[in-house]
Amino acid sequence: MRVYVPLTLPALAEAHKTGELGSGPFGAYAITPALREWYLSEDVEELEYAALSRAALASLRLLAADAGAVRRRVVVAVDVSDGAVSAGPGRGPEPSDLGEVTVTVSVPLAKAASVHVDAEDAEPDVAAAADALAAADGGDDDAQSVVDGADDHELLWFATQEIPGLVGQS
Repeated sequence: MRVYVPLTLPALAEAHKTGELGSGPFGAYAITPALREWYLSEDVEELEYAALSRAALASLRLLAADAGAVRRRVVVAVDVSDGAVSAGPGRGPEPSDLGEVTVTVSVPLAKAASVHVDAEDAEPDVAAAADALAAADGGDDDAQSVVDGADDHELLWFATQEIPGLVGQS
């Protein structure tokens, strides 16, 4: 099963240093039945993009909690066995839960398939989105518009061999 793990550049640097993406349990996003039902598609590529987008939003939440992190969303795609992932009883059809899973095992960073990161020119919009997130969660439509503005920037695809260059930017 392909899962998408939300991180920040400092967290990616730490994973690169330790060689471990996560020691389990940790949160990720994947194609779940609830995501399939919400997205109304059977196209695997579209569903994977939806899971990646959910992970990008979770990365934005991590940035909102870490004022010192470079304002670029980071998502690592990794394949794990189906038995290593749990949707959990607390994961329901709420929009914030769509696609959310728990990876229950340790995952070496070497198992990563790819890394997805914002381009440098996205930093001002991502910073504004991180700052507006709490207000958007509280129902402020203007703040939600700012948060949605981060989605105007597509995450760039990087091979895992490019991680050292990426973490040099953190």
